[in-house]
Amino acid sequence: MIIKSGGVKDSSPETVRIREVECRSLLNKSGLADYAVNCYSGCGHGCCYCYARFATRFSHSGEAWGGFVDVKINARTILEKEIKRRRVGRVFISSVCDGWQPAESRYGLSGQCLELLLRHGFPVTILTKSALILRDLDLLEGKPDVEIGVTVTTLNEEVRKLIEPGGAPAKDCFHVLEEARRRGIATYAFVGPLMPGLSDTEENLSGLLKEIKVAGAAYFYIDRLNLRFGVWPAVRTLLEKHYPHLLDGCRKVLFNAPDREAYTLRLTSMVRRIARKQGIEDRMMLCF
Repeated sequence: MIIKSGGVKDSSPETVRIREVECRSLLNKSGLADYAVNCYSGCGHGCCYCYARFATRFSHSGEAWGGFVDVKINARTILEKEIKRRRVGRVFISSVCDGWQPAESRYGLSGQCLELLLRHGFPVTILTKSALILRDLDLLEGKPDVEIGVTVTTLNEEVRKLIEPGGAPAKDCFHVLEEARRRGIATYAFVGPLMPGLSDTEENLSGLLKEIKVAGAAYFYIDRLNLRFGVWPAVRTLLEKHYPHLLDGCRKVLFNAPDREAYTLRLTSMVRRIARKQGIEDRMMLCF
């Protein structure tokens, strides 16, 4: 990427540095779909568990995840060129950022690229934890082979503000599912990654799965917390500051193989029982 001259700009909150950059490609091959589109690098949501922080191995070394966002200001122009050369295939928005993170309200790049993809007949899968996607439901309404998913981790707002400070409350995410379904748009949910002792409790999971059922999501994923690049230091820092009593237990189920195996079995049993009680076990896909 090439940073435009004068590309560093302040943003809100002040801890997030916005930089306008130019990209050379946008419609990239992906393991999640045929292609992925990411109009931003970095993410203002600042989730402590985010797996996309692996990107800091290649750029932004030493910068805190959630503290920077690179805005690919030529995204639409590049996509317009690439879309003419690529076969039609499913596009996932977004795989290493949230396409509807706070910067999208200013730049609107994900919405612009979404409109372009739909106009050229590309099937689209969206995953977000932002109610800003409501702005673009008009683009999706009546279109074939599109779906919207939301990520939800906890109904506890105190916990959510700590683990995903820039994301939307779960109630807002469920509103997205309800509104999209009302408009005839297919929906799904991603529950997780579940954090040991914080969001993996029976009370929290029962509440989330009940809301998923009410929202009418066609299916949902559940994932446990995994050790990806940079995740443990971020989680450990959060636990040390706010939940020190959970630190040892979390460390065991992440780093000790027997404890991890036993934990996974307990979690699997619990989520299946809760989903069965809600009558939605057939809609559930476990990622662990």
